Amino acid sequence: MGGLDEEEPPSKRIKPSSLQFCTNSNFFPQTHNLPLSTKPPNPSLEFGASMARPVPHPQALIGSKGFIKRDEFVRIITKALYSLGYERSGSILEEESGIQLHEPVIDLFRKQVLNGDWDGSIQTLHKIGLEQNIVKSAAFVILEHKFFELLENGNILDALKTLQAEISPLEVKKERVHALTGCILCPARFAELGFLGENCRVRVLEELQNIFPPSIMVPERRLEQLVEQALNVQKDACYFHNFKGKTLSLYMDHRCGKEQIPSRTTQVLDAHQDEVWYIQFSNNGKYLASASHDTTAIIWEVNADGQLSVKHKLTGHTQPVLMVSWSPDDQQILTCGMEESVRLWDTCSGRCLRVYEKAGLGLTSCGFFPNGKDIITGISDKSFSVWGPDGREIDSFKCQQQTKTSDLAITCDGRLIVSLNKEKVILLTDRETKRERVIEEQECVTSFSLSSDGKFLLVNVFSGQIHLWFIGNDGLPSLIMRYKGHRRARYVIRSCFGGTEQAFIASGSEDSLVYIWHRATGDLIETLAGHSGTVNCVSWNPTNPYMLASASDDHTVRIWGLNKPNIHKRKDLSENGSCSNGVHQCNGNSK
Repeated sequence: MGGLDEEEPPSKRIKPSSLQFCTNSNFFPQTHNLPLSTKPPNPSLEFGASMARPVPHPQALIGSKGFIKRDEFVRIITKALYSLGYERSGSILEEESGIQLHEPVIDLFRKQVLNGDWDGSIQTLHKIGLEQNIVKSAAFVILEHKFFELLENGNILDALKTLQAEISPLEVKKERVHALTGCILCPARFAELGFLGENCRVRVLEELQNIFPPSIMVPERRLEQLVEQALNVQKDACYFHNFKGKTLSLYMDHRCGKEQIPSRTTQVLDAHQDEVWYIQFSNNGKYLASASHDTTAIIWEVNADGQLSVKHKLTGHTQPVLMVSWSPDDQQILTCGMEESVRLWDTCSGRCLRVYEKAGLGLTSCGFFPNGKDIITGISDKSFSVWGPDGREIDSFKCQQQTKTSDLAITCDGRLIVSLNKEKVILLTDRETKRERVIEEQECVTSFSLSSDGKFLLVNVFSGQIHLWFIGNDGLPSLIMRYKGHRRARYVIRSCFGGTEQAFIASGSEDSLVYIWHRATGDLIETLAGHSGTVNCVSWNPTNPYMLASASDDHTVRIWGLNKPNIHKRKDLSENGSCSNGVHQCNGNSK
């Protein structure tokens, strides 16, 4: 017990111990769990005289495949029991199985560390039978903590002696040794070096656990790690994984069906009087904003029953509203008129807080920086303007390209500005250095969408294809997937990421359908029918993977949900599911 496979690297193999130790488990106190706790002296008596005694198991390997080592399996379960606080159960499992969690020498070593017996723990460390490099690394951890505790107790001379006579001769981590020397002159540096009095000995033992081979000292929470790995494998293998819950059951293998993809119209929103060009859910998923050719934008509220109702109708633009952009906290929203102005609105009241405009020029796009205070706008003269919280322009710069900026996004760290230049070029501009990287498509770009982590860009091109680009480093962007099937010939069609972990791609189409692809494979998995005109834009609720919205030239926004009967009908909806009341008209005049 305690050995490793011959295939393991030499640094992880155990040398034969130079001393023999008593195998009686009562000879050394058991200290398996953190913090140290006392085990029952004879747990078997508490369960009655008929308690089963340890018996040898002829099978060294278990499991249907026959490659799980029985002793490792039992030791990991035992460790989990102790970690969960089931001391008595862990002790009984050791006795009944005949498989000890730790050798007696390890139990002694753990107890010495937790009791602060540093000299004794160093002596025991040399008796375990580890490779010399492991012994040195472990000794450094132990002696460093001994040094800290001596200083903390005011024993400066003893601490200096430990540093000079015990730590320095190890000849490891010389820069760290130099930093320890500084602690003698300035004890306040303790915290900088990671020494905090509370539970420090427990953390020392955890650090030693990372140094020791796992067969010597079973890693903390190893069983939980194995279970999580198994669940992740199941999740990754789940083709239609679109799961709203935060946990997966251990009682059965995880598998989502196609019914987990929103594919049924649950509501039709018809408050706009003309084509709906743009929609976007808020970051918290509680609101949906729509922008229309009718020069208005609408804020819809997602109610507890999943139905949407009009919260505010935003009026004030004199041109069609091209796009909207939510602030990071969703307290404010920007709307952009077509080569007109950008307006800032309060989400709660629907009041227009500010109008951004430049004399003689039109604004073509807008977006918030992650701080929620500064905004950026695209200008019709091919430039960008950055505006501060007071509405004043604080920065302006032009692109190197020679076409108007008509789409805009900012990565979640605020560093990268992504702009769409008509024709075939997308710019990735570093805000600080103004350095530009370029995505060059072979055909005209019509729109793009940025992933929530800012590492991927979904690009719609003239032929109707959608291209997925990786932009998550400072190198050249790379094209990693193409999505095909939808129609685009005349209009701007927008697509989006969506579903759990943004595992799906959705897009509008000129054939009045909504298309959904599997992001990783590029497979078309669903087409949604219901609109009677071109579907211009789609948006997937970021907090509810079962809710998708689509905007169309038929003047409506459709909400899509799971393909099952909706038993919660709102009383204030008409027969076709559209909102028939609750519209609040908001004057867009800035005050």
